[in-house]
Amino acid sequence: MMAAESQQDLSEAKQMKLSIHVVTWNVASEAPPLDLSDLLQLNDPNLNLDIYIIGLQEMNSGIVSLLSDTAFEDPWSSVLMDVLAPLSFIKISHIRMQGLLLIVFAKYQHLPFIQILSTKSTPTGLYGYWGNKGGVNIFLKVYGYYVSIVNCHLPPHMANNDQRLEHFDRILEMQNFKGHDVPNILDHDLILWFGDMNFRIENFGLHFVRECIKNQCYINLWEKDQLSIAKRHDPLLREFQEGPLRFPPTYKFDKNSNNYDTSEKKRKPAWTDRILWRLRRQPRASSFTSSQPAPYFSLSLRSYKSHMMYSISDHKPVTGTFDLQLKPLMSVSLITIMVEGIWTMENDMLISYSSTPDFLSSPWDWIGLYKVGMRHINDYVSYVWVGDNQVSFGDNLNQVYINIFDIPETEDQFLLCYYSNNLRSVVGISKPFKIPLRFFLERDLPGEAQAQI
Repeated sequence: MMAAESQQDLSEAKQMKLSIHVVTWNVASEAPPLDLSDLLQLNDPNLNLDIYIIGLQEMNSGIVSLLSDTAFEDPWSSVLMDVLAPLSFIKISHIRMQGLLLIVFAKYQHLPFIQILSTKSTPTGLYGYWGNKGGVNIFLKVYGYYVSIVNCHLPPHMANNDQRLEHFDRILEMQNFKGHDVPNILDHDLILWFGDMNFRIENFGLHFVRECIKNQCYINLWEKDQLSIAKRHDPLLREFQEGPLRFPPTYKFDKNSNNYDTSEKKRKPAWTDRILWRLRRQPRASSFTSSQPAPYFSLSLRSYKSHMMYSISDHKPVTGTFDLQLKPLMSVSLITIMVEGIWTMENDMLISYSSTPDFLSSPWDWIGLYKVGMRHINDYVSYVWVGDNQVSFGDNLNQVYINIFDIPETEDQFLLCYYSNNLRSVVGISKPFKIPLRFFLERDLPGEAQAQI
């Protein structure tokens, strides 16, 4: 069953599929290229993606750039939102630590079923005090399952393999999430871990490595790949899976070319940019009674590849496309917004909504009015505080109002989203709708004329 189905269909579903596209790229402080279609797989009509997870390393982290990115959207986030928003993808969460950036986009249909539980950064540079190396994490609950996403940048150079493994363990140890009944990252149903891991190819000389690459004999290099070696010996790393390395090593290239390093250093090529995943070995028994079956939750890799067409950096980007099969543990949104009941009273548009019995509202909850194609949750046309603008409630039906003078006259389609302050997430979203032209006619006419309509 496809993930883009309606909430009613989801509530009846026994199983569904989410298609996830993961991107990792060390961008070497460069601005985004003009065309991201290949990187985001926009030209593949068979993908029908539901979620984008994008991790960048070595973004421009100079003081001027960081200050500018704090006040405004950084260039990469802005371009990605511009590209994905028209395709119904909304930026649902992000975290930045110096040169590390992690962003998650999802199609708007999924917003009520994705809860952002936490974001965290773990610096490992300069004895744990500097964020030029380390990891950033976004912790989600997706249709009732716990998912952790980690973007990392580990220490460079051939001789620092032990340090890389130490930093991997340190980032893992620091990912504790108190207050969510999931105390450790290893208790999550899925971990997606990727980034510039900086693992190198041992022993083989530069000439042999380049000949293998030229002849596409990558299998000859796998046995000396430091990450592959570590996975054979480290019990915890062994639990992480990775797709086959059937693409050329992604580092190090001369910028603006597909030529491996021709500088005096002539660094040996390596698969520094990797995407790993780990599924929880057993389901969380606490979520089910003994009479209920264990949930169905599996991840399959559809593609794992590099993108040679991009040459702004000395790294090539790597993407992994996954199909996540699951039985939803949550298939009914906490808030249901009824757009069929929208009507005007004087200068106000009334909105009706209902909530599930277990939903805990807050005075700081709000409902936003959005144009279809919004970029992120703060991209509203207008909004109202639910507590301040409530006009009636009872029998699990609530009504709030929005002043129609705050609404632009347009033929665009709109959405209504209910944002929960307690859950820091959208918990209800309406179907797309158009605002009737009569709303604007009534708004723009004087009072006497309005009374005659």
